[in-house]
Amino acid sequence: MTLPNDSLRPLPPTGRFRALDADKLRGGYYTPEVLAEWLCAWAIRSPSERVLEPSCGDGAFLAAAARRLTALGARPGAKTQLQGVEIVPDQAALASERLAREGAGLGRVHVGDFFAWWTQTQSEQVDTVVGNPPFIRHQSFPEPAREFAMAAMATLGLKPSRMANIWVPFVAACVARLAPGGRLAMVLPAELLQVAYAAQLRGFLAQSFHRIDLVACTELFFENVQQEVVLLLAEGKSLSPVQECQVRMHEVQTAAELVGKRPEALMLAQAPKLVQHDSEKWLKYFLSNAEMGLMRALREAGGVAPLSAHASVDVGVVTGFNDFFVLDNTAVQAHDLSAWAEPVVSRAAQLKGAVFTSQDWQELSNKPAQRVHLLRLQPDTLVPSGSGLQAYLQGGEVAGIHRGHKCSIRKPWYAVPYVWAPDVFLFRQIYAFPAAVLNAANAAVTDTLHRLRVHTAKPEQLLPSFYTYLTAASAEIEGRSYGGGVLELGPTEAERLLMPASLQSGLPLSEIDAMIRKGKLDEILAENSQLILQAGLGLSTAECRMLRGIWERMRDRRMARRKQRRSSLSGATA
Repeated sequence: MTLPNDSLRPLPPTGRFRALDADKLRGGYYTPEVLAEWLCAWAIRSPSERVLEPSCGDGAFLAAAARRLTALGARPGAKTQLQGVEIVPDQAALASERLAREGAGLGRVHVGDFFAWWTQTQSEQVDTVVGNPPFIRHQSFPEPAREFAMAAMATLGLKPSRMANIWVPFVAACVARLAPGGRLAMVLPAELLQVAYAAQLRGFLAQSFHRIDLVACTELFFENVQQEVVLLLAEGKSLSPVQECQVRMHEVQTAAELVGKRPEALMLAQAPKLVQHDSEKWLKYFLSNAEMGLMRALREAGGVAPLSAHASVDVGVVTGFNDFFVLDNTAVQAHDLSAWAEPVVSRAAQLKGAVFTSQDWQELSNKPAQRVHLLRLQPDTLVPSGSGLQAYLQGGEVAGIHRGHKCSIRKPWYAVPYVWAPDVFLFRQIYAFPAAVLNAANAAVTDTLHRLRVHTAKPEQLLPSFYTYLTAASAEIEGRSYGGGVLELGPTEAERLLMPASLQSGLPLSEIDAMIRKGKLDEILAENSQLILQAGLGLSTAECRMLRGIWERMRDRRMARRKQRRSSLSGATA
């Protein structure tokens, strides 16, 4: 049996055949019991604490919290100490059963939406919040729960975002519910460290707590899961804004290594680091203070500039349905569409070097199944009656292509807009290095890559200065890395990539192109380190070595997750 690989919590034995897609839609992922035990052991310090689990699912955290309180000496009393909230009735029933077994009389489970409960009980405070909030995209979060969540964000002075995943307001609301000195221990997506929509939450957390510990695992915490998560442990809740929150990043190789350590022992292992929360991602916490200092100094240095100083970055062509508009040569000939077909790059894998030539494009076109022809029609294009083009468009309408969102808002639906050939292709999804490729074939490109227009020099003069450890290191910090090990750069993030302010004389582009085709990227970067970073920018050998170390360590960390994902996928079939 092949199981989905995007669930964070293994299914319990009694629920093996549940509708997994429904669980994913509501963010219903299960936390391993040992991890819940470890987090509760850190978060709960006394037998009298009031504990909240805002999305308790089947009760893993509630059971662990009950065991922790009992071990500390808690006894059932008149006042409820443990409160769980769960919107799915059958899951709430399971949680209630577990709580009755593990901590009879210590708590209860509220059935309903957390944000509605939060709004109705705003005067209540708790000492500890533990849990694993749902990971649901904003558009998948049902009403009226979404309306309550956005209202809660606004109440806390935070601006709701339609880009935000719903775990963001969950965390913010839980922080607000904590009493002074309270603790928060949660399993969160690693997006916390890097995505723009979580930026204000990062600032909110840093202003709310005196200390934050982040725990990341080189391997994914959960088996057969694509989503990377981190553990957020925050303590010392403050009613007034904290001026300098102490933040520590802890890395472990495996989840077993983590649960084998006492939380207090782990916390003593790292010194605090200071990230500028108003402008920097928390990815920088993976760096040493010396590395962070170097990256800040370089960004402010007169000889260094963002890519935006040299070029603008735009997404590639959005066709609305690539399988219809982007064709291979066989399809062009079969439908007699050559008069309306233009060269296009549709996949990053079609770019093999640092220069994409007309010969490269022609070789691709001659191969079967290589989609390098874009059906390009203007709004006023005359479609000949009885032509292959007319038949092809009619076939598209029969298939409903014209009813897709992008196509339906165009007049006519088949006229793809904003088609232009960029000076340079820039990879949007990155494995080793943020590759940039000269467009010598004058081809368009789909939105699988980005388009660069160079405005300070000839495009071929820009590219050698791009292939350095400086650009590589900044990409790892500016980009977004997900569980599959891929680094992704949006246009705004790409424009922040660092490179020389004045383009330097590095290796010739023709030589860079030939070396990349032979798999010699490391040699290019080493040569350009001397020619551009040292001779051109005046960096020391030690600084160049530090930049290389930043790039390689951050790259290797995320790519290890890519290898793990492949291993998990190959082992998921039985």
